[in-house]
Amino acid sequence: MPSVVPGSVIVPNWHRCAESKEFFSKILHKRKRRKFGLLEAPVLPPHMNVDIVRYKIFISGKSGVGKTALAARLAGHDIPTMHYETTGIETTVVFWPVRLRESGRVLFFRFQLWDCGENALRRFDHMLPSCKEQVDAILFLFSFTDHASFEDLSNQMARITEPTDRIVKLVVGTKFDLFIHTDVTESEVNRFQEVWGVPVFCMGGDVAGGLGEVAPLLNSLAENLWHQDCTAAGSVPPPTQTEPGDATTEIMV
Repeated sequence: MPSVVPGSVIVPNWHRCAESKEFFSKILHKRKRRKFGLLEAPVLPPHMNVDIVRYKIFISGKSGVGKTALAARLAGHDIPTMHYETTGIETTVVFWPVRLRESGRVLFFRFQLWDCGENALRRFDHMLPSCKEQVDAILFLFSFTDHASFEDLSNQMARITEPTDRIVKLVVGTKFDLFIHTDVTESEVNRFQEVWGVPVFCMGGDVAGGLGEVAPLLNSLAENLWHQDCTAAGSVPPPTQTEPGDATTEIMV
């Protein structure tokens, strides 16, 4: 399914507006992100009148590209200092408020991120079907320090999804800040976007930017998922297919 034009469905950079502070305060504690368990949610006062919409997100990629670290990053958790292979399926809950552009309505998106180790997927046949069951979006990961993981993207996408799947697809390049060791060039990323029509988000390891570091990716997830649901309900026309060269690399430094 073609991705929507950024900012056409939700208000971009709303997290920087003064009016958003009351909403974002519900997912923050002492300027850090709150941790939410599977059965927990932000405590919202009645006057906010905000709906929570829930989506399942599967994080796919080769071992070592940073799937677990990305889940932690998006949730505001501490990023593991050492790599370890995820032995089964791990889930992480992320809440993210957005304001819809047309109606001005505020929604809280609840993303349940599913992360499964590559070896577990290979050993146990039920793992991938479990991750794909009722999935709403898939994040396909590659590492800028591992060119083989980038070359595997097309095979990975073809192997996990079907052309008829109504699933939001985004690509995330990890370890972008390790530019000295970069094995994937900007031209290669641009070419991939042109061929596949899927936006690529570049994620580094610097967490100093706070919400600004994760906002582009979380906003894109929210925007595409909401548009997908509205399209399925017949309330909006389907997005226009992105023309070659129109896709934009989202650089998150």
